[in-house]
Amino acid sequence: MQNHYNLLYREEEREMIPQCLDMGVGVIPWSPLARGLLAGTRSRDGERRTTRAASDTFADRLYDESDFDVVDRTVQVAGERGMPPSQVALVWLLHQPVVTAPIVGATKLDHLDDAVAATQLGLSDGEIGRLEELYRTKTVRGI
Repeated sequence: MQNHYNLLYREEEREMIPQCLDMGVGVIPWSPLARGLLAGTRSRDGERRTTRAASDTFADRLYDESDFDVVDRTVQVAGERGMPPSQVALVWLLHQPVVTAPIVGATKLDHLDDAVAATQLGLSDGEIGRLEELYRTKTVRGI
């Protein structure tokens, strides 16, 4: 199943991911970095740090101010590990048992380097818990 699933949008965990696990269906999430938000392309104060972030109005419908708590936690865990936040977000996603592979929209070589590195890294149960604990449920978005 190709779905919207990342640290900032986990609503698929309510029904679809358990269903996929039960039926043996793999999940290939789109927007694993929340349209760059988990990679630091936007700030809480509205700064847009890339051309895409500046022109991406769809992201404004998917993510909001409350998501920056999870972004900040991702940055914190990444800093403690000495790795980019994008790698932490991808490693978390790859820890999800139903995820086969994320759809990574790489536009630069370092995007690919981060994605490849994430396949070789792990997170502790404590780190995963810290990344997940600030998530707040949302209405279904991105369909």
